[in-house]
Amino acid sequence: MTKFDHRKNLLEIFSKYNLSILPVTRGRYLISQFEAYKDFEEKKTEIIKVPFPTYIESIDYENITSESVALNSAYVSGILSTFIEDEEILPTVSGRMSSDAFDFLIKTHSGTDVRINVNNSQVEIDGGFEGLETLSLIEAKNSLSDDFLIRQLYYPYRLWSKKISKRLKTIFMTYSNGIFTFYEYDFQNPEMYNSLTLIKQKKYSIEETEISLENILEVLKTTRIVNEPEIPFPQADSFKRIVNLCEILNEAELSKDEITANYDFDPRQTNYYTDAGRYLGLIEKCREDGQIIFLLTDEGRRWECKLFCVNGYSQHFIYLL
Repeated sequence: MTKFDHRKNLLEIFSKYNLSILPVTRGRYLISQFEAYKDFEEKKTEIIKVPFPTYIESIDYENITSESVALNSAYVSGILSTFIEDEEILPTVSGRMSSDAFDFLIKTHSGTDVRINVNNSQVEIDGGFEGLETLSLIEAKNSLSDDFLIRQLYYPYRLWSKKISKRLKTIFMTYSNGIFTFYEYDFQNPEMYNSLTLIKQKKYSIEETEISLENILEVLKTTRIVNEPEIPFPQADSFKRIVNLCEILNEAELSKDEITANYDFDPRQTNYYTDAGRYLGLIEKCREDGQIIFLLTDEGRRWECKLFCVNGYSQHFIYLL
């Protein structure tokens, strides 16, 4: 009931009054007009291609379905060590743990700073990797969004900054459509929740993403013209989000409310993106026990949506597997 990873996940009354909620113990929370979220700063960067170890058989990097598998793939392929820029990194800390006690300042929408005391709140770390000089704490997501909850980086940062002498790195990783995107942040003032600054952002791929003229001509020759479907023309404005929604539905069918609650959508956007998938014939809408459910069609399971970024420009294609 208190897990709102993105601004759009907030309850209507929270959004109306610019409210956010933060845990201060295992069972107590503070609600106020906190500036609890940070917008992603997207930079145009080339996708760095890396090879995958040929001896690894237990990971199918072409079918990554969870955040933990995405993180493991980034580790064994060397993406993590390349981005972290440290030697001999090894997985060390992860999972749920207690925050211990600390206090911090946080900005409010009114422009004032409020001091908050935290005592043994729950902290969860998706992956902690230690090298010769650094400990990197990583928050991983396999869904795309416009912003993230700073607490997911800040509470682990405050916990581990007291425990080790090495430099601490806080990293946010997203995985979608074969692309790993990493953001490294630094808290300029360790006692200020909102002091994080983007240090660098990079994108990696462990699959071939080159598009040749022959590929484009082949798509042109094999494209079959069909009648316009009886579905509202798509108003989705991000093809990457359509790809990501298909990836998510490939794992399990979801209700409209589940899509809205768990991903960075509001109800209207959920309609836009599910309609876009239906328009393409990839997503099916049905009713189960009076609830609207979305799932991939047979066609959707046979096709894979790919977003290719070539020289900083997006090229949209659908390839038959």
